[in-house]
Amino acid sequence: MSSNFDIKTFIKDTILQEARAIEHLTEYIDEDFERAVQTIFASKGRVIITGIGKSAKVADKIVATLNSTGTPSLFMHAAEAIHGDLGMIQPSDVVICISKSGNTPEIKVLLPLIKAFGNKIIAICGEKSSFLGQNADCFLNSYVDKEADPNNLAPTCSTTAQLVIGDALSIALLRLRGFNSSDFAKYHPGGSLGKRLYLRVSDLYKANEKPWIDFSTPLSDALLEISSKRLGCTAVVEGSRVTGIITDGDLRRFLSAHKENINMQSPAHLIMTADPKTIHEEDYAVKALNIMRENSITQLLVTDNDNNYLGVIHLHDLLREGII
Repeated sequence: MSSNFDIKTFIKDTILQEARAIEHLTEYIDEDFERAVQTIFASKGRVIITGIGKSAKVADKIVATLNSTGTPSLFMHAAEAIHGDLGMIQPSDVVICISKSGNTPEIKVLLPLIKAFGNKIIAICGEKSSFLGQNADCFLNSYVDKEADPNNLAPTCSTTAQLVIGDALSIALLRLRGFNSSDFAKYHPGGSLGKRLYLRVSDLYKANEKPWIDFSTPLSDALLEISSKRLGCTAVVEGSRVTGIITDGDLRRFLSAHKENINMQSPAHLIMTADPKTIHEEDYAVKALNIMRENSITQLLVTDNDNNYLGVIHLHDLLREGII
């Protein structure tokens, strides 16, 4: 390695080369891209994506993106396809074939077989004049001037271009389908992302204690309620309706301000915060998080449609679920 080799500069240059390669893709967007999206959208079958080498790795990722955004897809390795995996292709499926050159031996064997089945073929390829480019129903040009590799050998810019085209197809189909956050949640139930999309306040608050005091409860009992329920607050209610909240911070400030003449038999409502921030039990938990952040608080009182007090959701509940 050269003694004056600057790693940071080389990495920046690699990133910029790939960014320029992606930017140039916009020059190749034509009617075939629109036709490809409409073909997939109108299909009653699945999208079968195939490739060889590094293109196969890209194909696998595009399959994952399509599946997660509402377009059923399968990966078929080009080499395995000609040894039995062609059986996964159904008559109504659309096939996307990914290749840099479009002239690999596997592609030349595979394409005539797929065409004989009558399936539509979409090419993501860098060579329009290639075997793949000439035999596809839609040609999506992924041409790049050169790879980021100084030797212009390792697939880098070319595979990035293929990946970006796959993402663009996926998002165009998502928009056509009217795919929204509720749909997204159905396909992503696990992890913090899924929980942000489907977990509701009612899934969390019920596991907590339910601290509450009456409007006329003395401060001494309010202190006991807050301490025993260990949520840092208590609701103040009249009947079953929320009228206020008292937090441990409210109590500390009161005791500090009145340490010379504390009357713990004073009614607790004197130090409560009236009309506190509340959240409906059927709201998403992520809404609770946003309200807490916006108001610099750590708990919310949970209510129903009639403002009846149901319980407390705490910031710790959201932390435990990984929503933050």
